[in-house]
Amino acid sequence: MNLKKFIIHRILLSIVVLFGLSIVIFTIARIVPGDPARMALGATATQEALENFRAENHLNEPLPVQYVYWLTGVLCGDFGKSTVTNRAVAKDILQFLPATFEIVIFSTILMIAGTIGIGKLAAKHKNTAIDGIVRVFSYAGVAMPGFVVAILLLLLFGYVWKIIPVFGRLSFGIDAPKQITGLYVLDGLLTGKPAVSWNALLHILIPAVALALGGMFQDARLLRNAMVENSSKDYLAAMKGYGVPEKLITDRYLLKPSLIPAVSCMGMDIAALMGNAFLIETIFSWPGISKYGLTAMLSKDLNAISGVIMVFGLVFVVVNIIVDIIVAYLDPRIRLGGGN
Repeated sequence: MNLKKFIIHRILLSIVVLFGLSIVIFTIARIVPGDPARMALGATATQEALENFRAENHLNEPLPVQYVYWLTGVLCGDFGKSTVTNRAVAKDILQFLPATFEIVIFSTILMIAGTIGIGKLAAKHKNTAIDGIVRVFSYAGVAMPGFVVAILLLLLFGYVWKIIPVFGRLSFGIDAPKQITGLYVLDGLLTGKPAVSWNALLHILIPAVALALGGMFQDARLLRNAMVENSSKDYLAAMKGYGVPEKLITDRYLLKPSLIPAVSCMGMDIAALMGNAFLIETIFSWPGISKYGLTAMLSKDLNAISGVIMVFGLVFVVVNIIVDIIVAYLDPRIRLGGGN
């Protein structure tokens, strides 16, 4: 299939995946022990209030009918009401989602830049001390949980060196910029407050590094292995023989095909950043949607849990579609109709 059909196929498949995810989420929310009405209204609610709540939320209907009502609300952006904040879950998501997006965006930038830079460096100096260091950090990234890295960075920069702020989104005494996008760094620039943007950027740096570090070294190792393997291809030897500059060969003809396995793995890592952020947000007191989702789980707030999981699923699907498009661009066999 050509690239256009490939993309349409991936989008349609992603819709099916989201539909399946919605069924799983709804089913789990309904089979969790406990009365949803009682969990929503509390132990002191009267029987009349419970019956009214069940009628308003169609809890007396058969499960398939309940699912249709629930899915219709979700498609309209209505996830119900949170029992923790006593607000619409959609409003909570709109409030907390930008903070997580901001840290994920910077983590993604660090992961992509670090993967390419470290991978190229290790491939250039294969079987040397530099290559060995990358290998050690790759193994450490696999073995060491992200929250351990976060705690180590917190201790170093929050209590030993104290050169970079590590808690919250802004320092005490600095007001948040007028909300345009919800991203403090960008909103500070858009509202003419570069000092606020700089302060927000400093607060993002350590959490973003903690979130990106493990995946970055693993993906860099994949890129290094692919570059070393592809460096022995005949077409590269021919280019060297014709006098093509080494940098051009590396950046255009060696790096591009070598990125395919790293990009595929990196896409999974980037898509998982939001889900992995809940511990990072808790450690660094970051008011994001992952921390909100963790609070919802501890409080058995089913509407909030469903909303957060659906948002995470949507992000995961969108990132995977983007990764598929990038891989299709990098691999001519897909663009020319050889892909599946």
